[in-house]
Amino acid sequence: MIRLAREDDIPAIAAIYERIHDREEAGRTTIGWIRGVYPTERTAREALAAGDLFVREAGGRILAAARINRVQVPEYVLAPWEHEAPAEQVMVLHTLCVDPPEAGKGIGKDFVAFYETYARSQGCPYLRMDTNEKNAAARAMYSKLGYGEAGIVPCDFNGIPGVRLVCLEKYLGE
Repeated sequence: MIRLAREDDIPAIAAIYERIHDREEAGRTTIGWIRGVYPTERTAREALAAGDLFVREAGGRILAAARINRVQVPEYVLAPWEHEAPAEQVMVLHTLCVDPPEAGKGIGKDFVAFYETYARSQGCPYLRMDTNEKNAAARAMYSKLGYGEAGIVPCDFNGIPGVRLVCLEKYLGE
């Protein structure tokens, strides 16, 4: 089940971030995140406070989390979007993360499907998201799910210097 996060979900979400950082530091994955910089427990707390943090829960365990809202990060103005979209009709997926032991089980794909359904229900047929150019696994998954890469924006992002931010989009139609 995917639902809005609660305060008591924060430790589990922060633990997922830490397990992802562990894997990256061990060279077992490449996301482009930096421990202590992004994402952190504060990242989850800010999303919770805004009311737009969602979790995938099964058997009482948090398996994945993401932030879903209409907030386009400032770097998006530099992307050559294929679809010119009114801001009020754009939904954005931020910081999608799946607990590493659950990777490869379709949880990320299911979360993106939820995001698309949620966006449509909110009157937002234009979908946007981003990932680090280094994150080949995310880029491959998003491509398979019909997201086009609008462009790559070199920037400092979420406190991480030298990011090449891949901006992705999908239009759900009217």
